[in-house]
Amino acid sequence: MPEVQYAKVETYKQLAQQLRVDSIRCTTEAGSGHPTSAMSAADLMAVLAASFLKYDFEHPGLSNNDRLIFSKGHACPLLYSFYKAAGVITDQELLTLRKLGSRLEGHPVPKVLPWVDVATGSLGQGLACGVGMALAGKYLDKLPFHVWVLLGDSEMAEGSVWEALACASHYHLNNVIGILDMNRLGQRGETMLGWNGDAYAERARAFGWEAIEIDGHNYEAIERAYRQALAQTEKPTLIVAKTEKGHGVKLTANKDGWHGKPLSKEQAAEAIGELGGLSNMIVKIAKPEALPSKSKGAGGKGEFICPDYQGTYSTREAYGDALKILGGVFEDLVVLDAEVGNSTYSEKFAQAYPERFFEIYIAEQCMSGLAEGLSTRGKIAFASTFAAFWTRAYDFIRMAAISRADMRLTGSHAGVSIGQDGPSQMALEDLAMMRAVWGSTVLYPSDAVSAAHLVRAMIDRPGVSYLRTTREKTNVLYKREEKFPIGGSKVLHRSDKDKATIIAAGITLHESLKAFQELAKEGIAVRIIDAYSVKPIDRKTIQQAARETKALIVVEDHWPEGGLGDAVLDVFAVSNNGDNARDGGPATPPNVVKLAVAGMPGSGTPAELLNAAGISAKQIIAAVKAI
Repeated sequence: MPEVQYAKVETYKQLAQQLRVDSIRCTTEAGSGHPTSAMSAADLMAVLAASFLKYDFEHPGLSNNDRLIFSKGHACPLLYSFYKAAGVITDQELLTLRKLGSRLEGHPVPKVLPWVDVATGSLGQGLACGVGMALAGKYLDKLPFHVWVLLGDSEMAEGSVWEALACASHYHLNNVIGILDMNRLGQRGETMLGWNGDAYAERARAFGWEAIEIDGHNYEAIERAYRQALAQTEKPTLIVAKTEKGHGVKLTANKDGWHGKPLSKEQAAEAIGELGGLSNMIVKIAKPEALPSKSKGAGGKGEFICPDYQGTYSTREAYGDALKILGGVFEDLVVLDAEVGNSTYSEKFAQAYPERFFEIYIAEQCMSGLAEGLSTRGKIAFASTFAAFWTRAYDFIRMAAISRADMRLTGSHAGVSIGQDGPSQMALEDLAMMRAVWGSTVLYPSDAVSAAHLVRAMIDRPGVSYLRTTREKTNVLYKREEKFPIGGSKVLHRSDKDKATIIAAGITLHESLKAFQELAKEGIAVRIIDAYSVKPIDRKTIQQAARETKALIVVEDHWPEGGLGDAVLDVFAVSNNGDNARDGGPATPPNVVKLAVAGMPGSGTPAELLNAAGISAKQIIAAVKAI
């Protein structure tokens, strides 16, 4: 072996042993964690850090930095040990792993650590997020950075990984490099394929990837594989690295029963000695080519002007109109859709800006991960599908909240009002699902004007935001100049004689307006509130209605649990979230009647189904008279 190569291998070995030692030390100090999952990938990380990763730690937002994702987030002791070796955290901070107030949480979290792009720990998600970053790099920003994703073999059983593999191949993302740490052992024993690297490689090739099988503890083999991956011009690469869990220590190497278990102080001392003892090597990480950073944020080049809608128009089509208009205002606006763009109307954006539209096909989990990955690269990402199918991606959505990602989702064809397609297509739980996401915004427009304005408002909204749209065309209620601030509502009818207040959104607002007309003929006055902002909800207006009328009747095309009705009830609940629910409200909680979809619907016309569900004008009238 040439002298230079020998010296390089010695550097890899020294760094890898330090990474193992520090992974043991910090987890033993914490009394919990996953040292053996970190130890198996230490050699892979050492070679990457010392010779291939291009990253400016002083400028983590640099547009041309490589991206590093630990999809097997439980191996974060290795990531944090790498940060120490890179000189960006101290040994003292390393030993704060998993302690209250530490930046080094039990799984990696961005914002807390500036070098982490996405939260991981729920397995099967890192690759999709990486594919989103790679799309931004190759097609939008045209930058030469690479996305390195460390995968665990257990998570290869997740379907979302294979969705991401298919998407990366479809878009020829040669800038994605997956590193499969095939250490054979999962949480409770051997993984599905164990050390059958041929099977992983064959499957990856079947998905259109270049696959390279190596010994994950052989430094020369690792280096060759990385060079081969970087030389790819058409395909993404998966490096299938055969490793040992707990490698380097006799007590743990390839031994079952060590997943998620730290070594005792006595075991750690012996293992550290076996690995050569403590060291504080600092490795110089290569920086990428200096390029101007692309600014993040929603700064636009022009003004959003809402179309002048007349007559009847669907909110789902207004969503497409708004995207098309906003595409000309915001050059970083990107749209994803799950092969239903002709129904969600995202096709309008696709036709106008094909270079910023990505078809993800029927892969909602992958689409969520891509949207999150794109957001880390400063893109204003909108993703749309039928509302019912967002339930498949819920784990990605909640993880996006943990990532503090800005992600804008739209669900069309919600509720029984979609008609004959039947319950498999009827989102009846989406409001509850999205309301439960930390820091989320949930919007439900009732006409085309409010829909278009709310799409614009989502651009400025941090966190996960969700827009629920309706399949049916509905009457246009507002002038184009109206404002729809998030957290607001619209009072469509109000008088001093109101007996009750009807609160609705979307399709049920139009049923409520029909009821208003019929009740007015009988001399019964009611207040009508369009609660287009479900979360945050307009507390002040609802509290005032509760003081001034005998009851609140909430009507929604959704199950009774967790939707608009519960959002209204929460206005009057005392909680520890900083809201003073009783401030300005009634002394006692008001009479609240919830009209929602109680039984399992079938097929029928929209009118038939609304009536059968108990949320049509007829039932609203009956509820008011019962008051």
